[in-house]
Amino acid sequence: MRVDDFDFELPETAIASAPAEPRDAARLLVLDRRTGALAHRVFRELDELLRPGDLLVLNDTRVLPWRLRGQRRTGGKFEVLIVGREGEHYRGFCKPARKLRPDQPVDLEGGALTLFPGRELGDGLCEFRLRAAEGEVEATLERVGRAPLPPYIARDGNEDVAADRARYQTVFADRAGAIAAPTAGLHFTPALLERLAARGIENARVTLHVGIGTFAPLRVDVVEQHAMHAETYELPEATATAIVRTRARGGRVVAVGTTSVRTLETCAQPGRLVRAGAGATDIFLYPGRELQVVDALITNFHLPRSTLLMLVAAFAGRERILATYREALAQGYRFYSFGDAMLIE
Repeated sequence: MRVDDFDFELPETAIASAPAEPRDAARLLVLDRRTGALAHRVFRELDELLRPGDLLVLNDTRVLPWRLRGQRRTGGKFEVLIVGREGEHYRGFCKPARKLRPDQPVDLEGGALTLFPGRELGDGLCEFRLRAAEGEVEATLERVGRAPLPPYIARDGNEDVAADRARYQTVFADRAGAIAAPTAGLHFTPALLERLAARGIENARVTLHVGIGTFAPLRVDVVEQHAMHAETYELPEATATAIVRTRARGGRVVAVGTTSVRTLETCAQPGRLVRAGAGATDIFLYPGRELQVVDALITNFHLPRSTLLMLVAAFAGRERILATYREALAQGYRFYSFGDAMLIE
């Protein structure tokens, strides 16, 4: 299977640069994956579309505020997105990476932090150390860091940092560790979750800390040759038990987002059940790899040639998904992180 098989024309105007307000005002395209039938709804109507006895599986990862801006001491602007840490050494995507020098520290966020360049690791990824002007580095990052918004969401440096951090986080975020939001979950509000519960629609949590692997471009021509980066996950015993209850009552397991899908399918067991556990997963789902646990999927609209699009196609079929995307574009649906959503049943 070729990567080109998952290509389609996506105009820049179709990529959402701002989220819907309120969160549950996003549009929701409902796809029956067996018949191809489509319905155009609004996300706040989700409680009318799911069935009593269904189980929503939510990814409760919390996005780290690890995007920082600053200025090189030679005068140029600088930005870094931290993606990992080992001891006192951090790794991150630096811009501009080629102008970093080991003997030229960079002041970040008004001098709250200082970055000391280390090795350049390629593709804009660098190693460095951080020093806080006051207190601990981690506490300072939590205080002054910015939301790691995707690069196509333009900011002029005078953005409302607190508002971005709140909006680029699900209302059920709990466990810190992601460098990007599980964006299908951004559409939920506390009120919608309450209405779902009142209708007898249970929810359970998994954790998958979104890392660079989710967004790494495919550098191969053949899909099966792509290797995913590993991301850490946890599926609690309470969630495994909730799936047993759901199967017993004839309900559906409804995964919220591709990260929840990857966690559930990593832990799949016979009988469409899961085992509780934690670890790292590099599972790669694409057409030909049938999903074992998930009965329905809530997801955003993804970019061409992406592993996320391939996962959705594994669930609903490549041709059906591409046809649905063409209809979504014709109807003005908004794509990607701050875009609209799909419910695939």
